[in-house]
Amino acid sequence: MAILVIQHADMCRPGRLGLTLRDHAFKLDIRRPDRGEALPQDLDDVEGMICLPGPQQVDQDLPWIEEACELIRQAHAAQLPVLGVCLGAQMVAHALGGEVGACKAPEAGFVDVEIVGPGQTDTLLAGIAWRSAQFVLHSYEVKTPPPGAQVLARSASGAVRAFRAGLRTYGFQFHFEADRPMIDAILQDAASDRAHFSLDDAQINGQINAQIDEHYADFARLADRLCVNIATCLIPRVANAIRS
Repeated sequence: MAILVIQHADMCRPGRLGLTLRDHAFKLDIRRPDRGEALPQDLDDVEGMICLPGPQQVDQDLPWIEEACELIRQAHAAQLPVLGVCLGAQMVAHALGGEVGACKAPEAGFVDVEIVGPGQTDTLLAGIAWRSAQFVLHSYEVKTPPPGAQVLARSASGAVRAFRAGLRTYGFQFHFEADRPMIDAILQDAASDRAHFSLDDAQINGQINAQIDEHYADFARLADRLCVNIATCLIPRVANAIRS
């Protein structure tokens, strides 16, 4: 048994989440459909599913996006743990009937994220500050979560930052998985993506790096806590082992 991890770009690795899951004795089956690697045909040997960030959009004409969304639907229906981050969160929302679309303006850097009522009692967010600065970079967002889903966190603009659908399906529109080298790599990749972002080296080296210097220590502490919560509370095998 393994956790299926769908990775969409070189710089968007499992990061601190992958390290935490391995520390908790999970095996990761990392697939790269963007490189032509096949996704599983079924979930027989899958104990959870993680969809990572990437530069793609859910409305791109890429066959593997719909293949991944079908696996998300199957895993969700089977009540397996499903976790989406950034693009992955948008794929989860899209797969389960939510609405995803372009942001009014692309976001890059740290934004204030507030955990709202349902998130304040959600086990997965235990120990996470109700208001914190989180690293984001995206030009698309979840406009409407899937039917029946609960919004767990928003930003001051009202944008959805985290949601839960059903028992074990979560989406996060911020990069808690990223360590400092990953943040740097994601920003540099965005700087070369003129179709979606208008970042330049001066902006990265000035405004965004100042945000990183100010917020990274607290961000990393909360991100590590969230990763431990995922490893110990979201995935039944570990939760059952702890209780026994």
